Amino acid sequence: MIHLNAKAALFAIDVILEKRELKLPIMLSGTITDASGRTLSGQTVEAFVASLSHIPLLSIGFNCALGADLLLPYMKRLSKITDFYTSAHPNAGLPNAFGEYDQTPEEMRLLIREYLEAKCVNIIGGCCGTTPHHIKLIAEEANNFSPRNLLQDE
Repeated sequence: MIHLNAKAALFAIDVILEKRELKLPIMLSGTITDASGRTLSGQTVEAFVASLSHIPLLSIGFNCALGADLLLPYMKRLSKITDFYTSAHPNAGLPNAFGEYDQTPEEMRLLIREYLEAKCVNIIGGCCGTTPHHIKLIAEEANNFSPRNLLQDE
């Protein structure tokens, strides 16, 4: 059902932009819920991209629910099948029994390095549990790498 909400939102954005004769970049992000590798609506990475690529997006990506280590395989798959820029905003690990996130900024920085080495992201950040210090270290790490080439540029 979530992808239907996203499609409806993209349609509404398209109508408003056309009516106002505007062009604005649109970033779209979904959530892989668990190790099944499916979105909240049950779609695979490939189905998610296919169902939402009809609008010219700036980027498509994933956020929340998973830590950087668990989200990486899905970002690798995504980056191989889309011409859009890709974005990832993983959590700082998974929540502990108290709903807190224990992954340190230094630990997350090392995990994000794997995304950058794999060249599977253009936009990188953090979601639940990330702090300004997490983001600072992620940004410092990202400065050491070139962004992912778009498929049409390869």
